[in-house]
Amino acid sequence: MIIKDVEFGEVIVRKSPLARGIKFSVSTSGRLAMSVPKYTSDFLVKRFLNSNRKVIREKLPIKNPAEQRARDYQKKQLAKKAREYLPYRLEFWAKKYGYSYDKCRLTHANTRWGSCSSRRTISLNIGLMQVPEELRDYVILHELAHLNHMDHSKAFWAEVGEHDPKYKMHEKKLKLFSPGL
Repeated sequence: MIIKDVEFGEVIVRKSPLARGIKFSVSTSGRLAMSVPKYTSDFLVKRFLNSNRKVIREKLPIKNPAEQRARDYQKKQLAKKAREYLPYRLEFWAKKYGYSYDKCRLTHANTRWGSCSSRRTISLNIGLMQVPEELRDYVILHELAHLNHMDHSKAFWAEVGEHDPKYKMHEKKLKLFSPGL
């Protein structure tokens, strides 16, 4: 649930059956987040928010609402570009090197550029749209190699090296970027 607040912008409220009390934190988007017990009324959530404004202001690094909206807009634009580009690029490399995967997912993880599951699903971070094409291709080839090797063994790296001879340089360059916005 999202509460619109004049001071904090959008406040994310998560009702959890495991929560014993009300806890404040900052979400990855910079918004104020509240975890509350499952049956807490909206009235009590708002009352608790109002009575703790000073503490929240002093202790939590919350982004202002304008920054939140700008980030949301940027993320939407990035996701649109990613949907138009990444699945097709993945398909291109898969066909070129004879890989077969079941599904392509686009994510916005803060710490991973991509992943490959045992169910043959390849996940690619929309943040790849902010890195040079050679690094995007490296990530895609890296994840495709995981279809044959679900680890980072010597055989895995040999396969990555067959398709991307400069993979070590690409890996180093990629560390200069962050997958999160």
